[in-house]
Amino acid sequence: MAAYLSRLHHISLHVSNAEKIANALVRKFKFKLFATRVTDGSNQLAFRKGAAVFVVNEKPNQCSVRLDEEHHDITGKCFSDLYSGNGGKYNQYNSANFLYDVSPHHSVDTVSNVCFEVEDVERSSRALRHQGCTFLVPPTTVQDENGLVTYSVVKSIVGNVCHTLIDRSKYEGIFLPGFDVTEKDCSLPEEDMSCPITHFDHITYACPRKTTHQVMGWYEKLFGFQRFFIDSNEDVEEGLVIDQEGIGLRLTAMEYWKCSKAGIVLPSVEKKEPDCKFVIAESLPEQGRNQVDTFLAQHRAPGIQHIGLYTKNIVSTAHVLAEAGVQFFSPPPTYYTEVGKQQEIEEAGHSPQMLAQHGILLDADLHQDPLSQTASSENKRYLLQVFTKPIFAEDTFFLELIERRGATGFGEGNIRALWRSVQAYMENERGGSQEEGSPKTVKTAQC
Repeated sequence: MAAYLSRLHHISLHVSNAEKIANALVRKFKFKLFATRVTDGSNQLAFRKGAAVFVVNEKPNQCSVRLDEEHHDITGKCFSDLYSGNGGKYNQYNSANFLYDVSPHHSVDTVSNVCFEVEDVERSSRALRHQGCTFLVPPTTVQDENGLVTYSVVKSIVGNVCHTLIDRSKYEGIFLPGFDVTEKDCSLPEEDMSCPITHFDHITYACPRKTTHQVMGWYEKLFGFQRFFIDSNEDVEEGLVIDQEGIGLRLTAMEYWKCSKAGIVLPSVEKKEPDCKFVIAESLPEQGRNQVDTFLAQHRAPGIQHIGLYTKNIVSTAHVLAEAGVQFFSPPPTYYTEVGKQQEIEEAGHSPQMLAQHGILLDADLHQDPLSQTASSENKRYLLQVFTKPIFAEDTFFLELIERRGATGFGEGNIRALWRSVQAYMENERGGSQEEGSPKTVKTAQC
């Protein structure tokens, strides 16, 4: 691999209205604003919930660029002229406005930067450039009274997604130089027991058909990611295929190789720090247009479709968020009455009625240890999940709540029901009548 990643630092959003997204993150999703950077050209706001950190970047101006659907290639070549860092050249305007990031000048709100800490930015950048990577910002050092930070920004193979590589080993501040910390004592935030979101669990890309292997190969070669099997019966080449009831999806997951010298870890308050998986979703041609195609059309490029937020108590968290105005996708009503599902839920110590209230799904881990099959319900491994409705004006980016009780995968039964719930929302509530690539005429659930 070319770059040794040490931890996931933050995820960046580029939006046209930072105040609206800030209100959603604080009031609805219970994140805390803890650092800000305000300049004449842009606003940058950092929000934290546990170890999950979002940086919201407000675009300095609206961009009228519209991209044709035919340009949905995985390399994001249609963005080459929109990024002023073309060919690795440094652009002062982008860097000055968005420290640790660049402005994608994207035509809709987007989640476009996943920032990783590395031990040596210079070495990593040289190795990545040798492998042919395009750098939007070369190695750059910034500092304040708390020390210095070096970073660079590399363009990924997925649409407008880029990765900031950052070395903060010589920095003792709470966040990053250039930001004004608004919450001085937030290095170890007190856990919110009613809404215990602790970290990012996974990131899901929506990609064009037949590009999964190209994406996986890029991350494996450059950052050491390897295949993570979502289901025990998953085909090595095909991934997990959901091809039923009008839904045609291919899902493939990858994670950082745990046996390598360095792995992705998160600054979790837990002693055992978890990893963050990446999931690639693409549509199948036989079943017609689905939510991945909708994302590609409305986002106008491949990109980050949703992010999983890990919570220690999904029932309490979903209740708190729903009370605050967050809307969740609901699975088909028959999900909770499927043969064996009610028993499965009750054996895990949950009430089907309670889970159904917010559309929470439960899937038992089929890879149980033999000794645990006859153990108490507390020892059985299972997984709970629920999707929120989109948080941007377009049907693009949304969040997921996920609680793991010993299960490390994603739960095939959950996956099918989750994606069916998204499909039903887009077909029934949207009518499925909009032409691909056309602007939306009806707003989604507002956050």
